[in-house]
Amino acid sequence: MTQNQSRKWAGILFVAVPILINLPYSLLIANFQYPDILRQSAGEILSRFHEGGPGLILTWWAFGFVGIPLIYSVIVLHSLLEREDTPYLLAGTVCGVISLFAQLVGLLRWTFVVPILANAFVDPASSQATKDAAIITFQAVHHYGGVIIGEHIGQLFTIIWMFAVGAAMLKSSWFRPWLGWFGILSGIIYLLAQLDLFATVIPGLPVISIAGLVGSLLWLLWLILIGIRMLRVRASV
Repeated sequence: MTQNQSRKWAGILFVAVPILINLPYSLLIANFQYPDILRQSAGEILSRFHEGGPGLILTWWAFGFVGIPLIYSVIVLHSLLEREDTPYLLAGTVCGVISLFAQLVGLLRWTFVVPILANAFVDPASSQATKDAAIITFQAVHHYGGVIIGEHIGQLFTIIWMFAVGAAMLKSSWFRPWLGWFGILSGIIYLLAQLDLFATVIPGLPVISIAGLVGSLLWLLWLILIGIRMLRVRASV
């Protein structure tokens, strides 16, 4: 495959994946009231999850894996931006790849761990001690898999990648400087969402609740803009 073909396929994925992500996400909203359901008690979450059945389990699986093809795009983008004066880019690209795997691992708890806990919680034969254990285990898994791996490591490493790629774009002939600044500023907004995670263990910590939603939307928009640029740029650049 030529560099031009690799660039175009990477561009297609940068555009397509953010759009495809909305398919399982929309199903989770419709069938599981996600993410509002997370504000309910652990028992309510487990009960509602069990009601979703195999379809809900597979939706979570699809939601986790839909972003994995971006690994190819991240690597191709690295090859376009790599220069002698961007020594930080390699570390940023590694963080970008790790972030995708971290978010996958975090989301797959809903596919391979939560169903077991939900079954134990709703089983009429389960004792109250078993139900209490299911709730405590769910809370531990939710914070470890969701907060630590998916949201903290996954999002933080995504933000590092955004900073590295954005800075490299400022020096690249492939991309306009405004696109680099867009990524950097979006990363700063996304970074503010980390306060929400620390607030779960540090009571009273000020948070900006809208930062997570705005940051993630800007990140997805940035990916699409990168993809469009990669599809439109001339091979001679």
